[in-house]
Amino acid sequence: MIVGPAVLGFVEPGEVIDVFAELGVVFILFWVGLETRIHELLGVGRSAALVGVLGVIVPFAGGYAFAAARGEDTATSLFFAAALVATSVGITSAVLIGIGALETRSGRTILGAAVVDDILAMLVVAVASAIAVGGGASVVELLVVAGMAFAFVGFFALGGTRLMRRYPRVLEAPRFSESPLLPAVILCLGLAAVAAEIGLAAIIGAFLAGMMVAETKEQHPIEEEVAPLYAFFAPFFFASIGLQLDLGEYARPTVVGVIALVTAIAVATKLLGAYIGARGLSRSEALFVAVGMVPRGEVGIIVAGIGIDAGALQQEAFAIIVGMAVLTTVIVPPVLRTLARRLPDTRTADATAYS
Repeated sequence: MIVGPAVLGFVEPGEVIDVFAELGVVFILFWVGLETRIHELLGVGRSAALVGVLGVIVPFAGGYAFAAARGEDTATSLFFAAALVATSVGITSAVLIGIGALETRSGRTILGAAVVDDILAMLVVAVASAIAVGGGASVVELLVVAGMAFAFVGFFALGGTRLMRRYPRVLEAPRFSESPLLPAVILCLGLAAVAAEIGLAAIIGAFLAGMMVAETKEQHPIEEEVAPLYAFFAPFFFASIGLQLDLGEYARPTVVGVIALVTAIAVATKLLGAYIGARGLSRSEALFVAVGMVPRGEVGIIVAGIGIDAGALQQEAFAIIVGMAVLTTVIVPPVLRTLARRLPDTRTADATAYS
């Protein structure tokens, strides 16, 4: 924001930065996929599934209703809904590790539900992107796009990961590389390109590629080798968001008021949906889970970036979503640290329940 057009004007958005930013967001979602094992996702239990589903339905309804009430079109309303649906797996994981709650029952529930949220958020983004590019869609076209998105995710999330589990050393097979990193990156960029080609968000393909690689014997070596790519390219994505932000939007009292309102809706809807879903846990655990699902973090910003690139979001809406994502991320960690002190010690129980 400082070096871009909004302040100093040293750097202008351009093709090179756009390409690096696209690679950055692809590697971000590939990294998240690497941390997601499909069998763990399917086996996290009833509470995590309920938290994930209700943590999607309630915020989706709140975000879509808010945007529709503002007179936004279908694509823009879907991007607002997707931004509210998302939960930042990366930020939530870091907070849970920092407070020593990752291995508790509530910590595992949050992570499982957050992955469900992000998968569904990416599906909403895929549908919204297709509508934005197509300039609107009928109900039939909307159903076709949604069906294509679910089919694409289902095929690679279930079929692809199953194939990798069956042939866990498949990335060692190519003769052109001493390291499994190259075939893994080819798979990542290949699925991202296929997703983009059929009208879905490229990040969906990258996320699915990460999930597939997570099932191989080379998961941990690839995590170590892809870390420099992640460290180099990912900041370009966040820098590109800063370059596109018009800080003048935040100087308008009406925009600041809307950001506060959207943030309140984002917090309230996620708390409500997640808390209801977590009622199978104790009250303190359910509250901890609900608060842990609130941060939108990098996923919300990714949604905003895709929305403005697709032409579905204008500067004001873009600034609102980015502001909401930042605020929901900042306010949660201190609250979670306080709530963690009231959690029962369920680490031993979890080792059995999630085995």
